[in-house]
Formats: sequence, C-alpha cells, structure tokens
Amino acid sequence: MSDIKRLRNIGISAHIDSGKTTLTERILFYSGRIHKIHEVRGKDGVGATMDSMELERERGITISSATTNVSWKDHEINIIDTPGHVDFTIEVENALRVLDGAILVLCAVGGVQSQTMAVVRQMRRHKVPNMAFINKMDRTGADAYKVVAQLHEKLGKNAVFVQLPIGRGDDFQGVIDLVTMKAFYYQGANNEEILIRDIPAEMLADAQKYQEMLFENVSMFCDTLMESFLEGHLDVELLRMAIRKATIARQMTPVYAGSAYKNIGTRALLDGIINYLPAPADVTNVAYDIEHHDREIVITSDREKDVVAMAFKIENQQYGQLTYLRVYQGTISKGMNIINLSTGKKVKVGRLVKLHASNMEDIDAAAAGDIAALFGVDCALGDTFVTGDAHYSMKHIYVPEPILSLSLRSKDKKSTDNMSKALSRFSREDPTFKTHYDDEAEETIISGMGELHLDVYVERMRREYGCDLETGQPQVAYRESVSKEVTFNYIHKKQSGGRGQFARIAGVLRPLDEEDSRYLQKITGGVIPSTYLPACEKGFYKALAKGSLAEFPVVQVELEINDGAYHEVDSSQMAFEIATIAAFKEAYKKAQPYLLEPMMKVEIETPNEFRSSVMGSVNQRRGLIQETDIDEQFTRIVADVPLAEIFGYVTILRSLTQGKADFNMQFHTYRRVPMSIQEEILKNN
Repeated sequence: MSDIKRLRNIGISAHIDSGKTTLTERILFYSGRIHKIHEVRGKDGVGATMDSMELERERGITISSATTNVSWKDHEINIIDTPGHVDFTIEVENALRVLDGAILVLCAVGGVQSQTMAVVRQMRRHKVPNMAFINKMDRTGADAYKVVAQLHEKLGKNAVFVQLPIGRGDDFQGVIDLVTMKAFYYQGANNEEILIRDIPAEMLADAQKYQEMLFENVSMFCDTLMESFLEGHLDVELLRMAIRKATIARQMTPVYAGSAYKNIGTRALLDGIINYLPAPADVTNVAYDIEHHDREIVITSDREKDVVAMAFKIENQQYGQLTYLRVYQGTISKGMNIINLSTGKKVKVGRLVKLHASNMEDIDAAAAGDIAALFGVDCALGDTFVTGDAHYSMKHIYVPEPILSLSLRSKDKKSTDNMSKALSRFSREDPTFKTHYDDEAEETIISGMGELHLDVYVERMRREYGCDLETGQPQVAYRESVSKEVTFNYIHKKQSGGRGQFARIAGVLRPLDEEDSRYLQKITGGVIPSTYLPACEKGFYKALAKGSLAEFPVVQVELEINDGAYHEVDSSQMAFEIATIAAFKEAYKKAQPYLLEPMMKVEIETPNEFRSSVMGSVNQRRGLIQETDIDEQFTRIVADVPLAEIFGYVTILRSLTQGKADFNMQFHTYRRVPMSIQEEILKNN
C-alpha cells in the first residue's frame, strides 16, 4: 500500500480518436510498466496494451475502460483509460465517479468536439479536477492556441497554458515550460532524449506573456507568490503549489501540449499529474447515512476507520465475476468479511488483485484511496461495501436511457442458450444495455446507446459465445405526448356478486413543457380518502408506460386529479388504480396525441471540397444545421438529425467524402414528428 499523499487516481478521457490510448501507452512505457511501445491499430500484430479485447484492436477504438497502475518519481498513479465513443458513455461515467482527477485529451486539429463536451459535463457532475493535454501537435493544421480559445468559449473552462508548444505540424520540436521558463527539445530515433535549453529568442515575448497570465490566475491561491514575482525572483515551488491549489479547487485547468505518437510531452504531463492533480485525501467524498434518512456525510480517507468501498465496474470472467472497487475509507484485506449494503449479505474477501489491462497482480490489502478488484463476489454496479458501523452508501451512478433497439433471433437451441448467458452477462456489466423478450414477435429485443454499441455486443455474442444470430432492423425509441388540455370525469363500477368495485375520479390531462411527466393531487374536502390517493398516482405512472397511439411510452404530460367519489364498502386501492388508468386512456385519446422522435446532435468534420455534398446529405435526412465552422482545410458541421434518418449514414458519408470525413453523434432531445412521417410510422407499426 502506497503513502496516500503519493497516490493519484486519474482518468484519461476525450472525444473519439484524440489519442487517449496512445497517450496511456507512452505513460506505461516511460514509467517502466511496459518495455515496448505498441500502436492502437495493431500494425505490428499486437495492438495497444490497454486495448486487450480483440474487437478493440481490430477497430482501433476503446470499448471497455481499462485500469492500470504505474510508478513515477516515488508516486503511484492508478490510471483508467476510458472509451471516447458516445455509445460507451457509461464506461466514462463509471470511471469519473471514482476518480480524483482527470486528463482531458484534445486533438490539436479537431479541438473541442461533441464528445469533449459530454465528457466535460460528466467531469462537472462529479466535480473532478482536471488538466488538458493538447495532443497531435505534429499534425498539419495543429493549433494549440485555437484549442485553448475553444475551451474558454465552448466549455467555459479557465484553461491556462502551463507549457507552450515550440512549432507545430512538421516543425513541432518540443515545449516551453512556463514554470521554470526553460525549453524542452526532444531528439533521438523515438524522441527519447530531452534537451533542456533557454527559450528561443523569437518565443521569449510569448512565453513571458503567458507566464504573466498563469500568475494572474493562480496568485489568489498564494499570498507571497505575487510578491516574489514582482521582486524579480520567482519561487518555482510556490508557483507549483498555487497551480495545484487552483486546479484542485476547479478554478483553473492547466494546459499541456505535445504529441503522444511522437513521444513529445508525455513525461512532462506525468510530472504535471503528480504536481497538480489531487491525492485521494485532497478530495471531498460524500456518502449517505442510510440509518439516518440518507443524511449526507463526508467520509475521510482514513485507512484505520471502518471500510467504505464502491463497485464501479463488473466483468464476468472465466473464473467468476471480477468486481472493480474504489476504496474510500478503511482497509480491505484478504480473508476479512465485508457487507454489501444493497443486499445486507456478508461477503468474504478471497482473491484481491491490482489490474494492469487484462493482467492481474495479487495483493494482500487495498487501503483508502486505492483502486483494486475482487474475485467471486456477486454484486451489482454501484453497490457499496462496508464494515463495522459505517452504514454509508455511495451515490449510485447516473445511467442514461437507451435510445435504439434491435431484434435478435438465434438459429438453433445451442445459440439460444448461449445468447441467454451472454445477454445476462452484458446487461449486468453495462446498465445502458437492456434486453427483453417480445412474446408477440417471438424475438429478443436489445436496446442501447447507438448503432456501434449494439453492433459491438452482437459481434461479441458471435465471437465469445459462438451464437449464430440474425438481427432485425433497429427500432427507434419513439415517445408519445398530447397537444391539448382535456377534462375528464370517469366512474369505475363493477358488480359481480359480493363486494364490488367503485371509484370516481375527475380532473385535467394537459401537455407539459418539461421532459418528464407530472402528477398533481388537488383533492379537497375528503371526496377521495387519503388512503386511496397513492393508488391514483400509481395508476397514472402505470398508464404512462404505453400510449394508445402507437404503444410507445408517454412523456411531457401532467395529470391533475381535483374531484372524485368513493363508496364505503366497494371502494379500494385497486379500484382507484384501475379508474386512474382508464380515465387517463379515455382523456388521452381526446387530447390529440402525437409522436416524438429522438433527435441526435450530429457532428461532421469534412474537407472543404465536400462541404456542399455533406450539407445536402444532412438536409435530405430532415437535419437542421445549427453550426458551421470553416477553416483553411476543414468544415465542421453541427446539426440536429432524427435518429430514424441516421441508420447507415456512416457508409453514405464515407462514399461522399472518399472516407475523409469524421462523424460522431449523441442524443440531444425529443422533438415532434412531422404529421406525414407520423402517419407512415403508425401505418407500419
């Protein structure tokens, strides 16, 4: 167990293809964790260390977050390399939930892209201090200053250079460190040699300007720093301390620049991690005391106290379930008993391991601040493990709703059995992957975050479980809502010998501007007894599950119940629940229901020569172009496009642009379906 002050838990997050995994590979190499560098797309037949899954190496993308740990200058760093594609956003969410700091990687050419925005939102949600690394400075069109401006304008981040790039594109040679005011040049066959020189004369004015900006942003965190600066003798350690305080307080994002592929800037970034990102004890972690009505409580990183640990990732492996844990308080040792707060069951700690991608290293204990994994423990994602009197639950992970469905049919019994095992495993590991069986169609429906998400799981079923599968057309997750306000007065009456059923409810069903639906209870004078009112609310939320227009869930409606009647003998909770469901259905048909469709925020980056063709293809798909950003070489197009029109668009885009365009999308909002399209959907439904 390492000294907690010398421990860092960091994540590496970014938009797809910004170079996260390449950066992690260099960190592993220079820290001595691996002894040979391998590239992401596996040109040498090996592939990046952190992409241990065969599919990841083939596609050159990260699908599942991978954990490793390295040592650098007497510090231990736990690193989680996360996926960049929006379809695997839950992997990023899980990682950021348990990390103390993060590296936001940006492409020096692409800058702030759609998934960058999503990742920054997640960092804000979990209050994660972060640094930025502007990667790919060796590429044509690289511009670190433009990227920093975008961090300010588009993300509202106080991004401040700590290192300036020397040159760009083919002329990129190294970096200027604004703390020591020295230039670092990289030489050798693989740029493994670092030469420290004075700042070149042509960049000295820029370096001084940006050093002053750095001082302005951190001086409030150290009273004596500005004095030393004005007196002309800079205290480097004071400056580093001030940058660290500003970063941990999330008042500033230190910016580094480099090229992971060319091995430039990686070692400087490692120094930045230990200098500026927080140790576990520097971060405030909040838990909920379940014995005192979920009262918020701050837990300390004290290794002598009772254990509080959370499962943030689970994997079903050959020898049982592997549970990734972040230990917040106390120390977990082999052989000890811990309690799963969700189930109340006592669990004995058997095998305890540290992870390095797909490899494991047995350890005897994991203390507060550590990230480790347990074997053979049956639990769910987000479960909290405790000992003694620490009945504190960590907040559960935010899980977005799936937006796309696909039907599956297995061709033989063996495939059916194996598919069942695979679906059970995947739905436990990934909360955004849902599955159910449709009795009417006699097929299995899987739901997820996008085409790639579902495609990867189908391919894994074929490869890892030997399933012979047929897939049906993706089904869009439409929603229903209402156009106008309708009053209702419904009586539920049933008499069939013996005790009958009676309930009367009256009120209003109306459209709502908010995303969710709402129930309002305005009963006065006891016309409906308080014991029956919860049944009305229960009936309302049951009715929302399936609208009568096309049997999609109903959203953005408000049901107000303001009158009613009951019978001393025949009324019951069941009668009022049934009455509410029936009243809702009756009013719903009169309220002019309509369909809503998921709209995707689509981001396309294309060479300028194909701009008009790409914009035309977006318009053909009922897309609304919201933003265009044109520079010397590329056009970036941001548009809202219906999900139903996006299927197969990647192939069309590639043919339009000779494979030169980048495409990314994420769910944006629900929007009303045009009447002509709605009629077609209802006809085919």
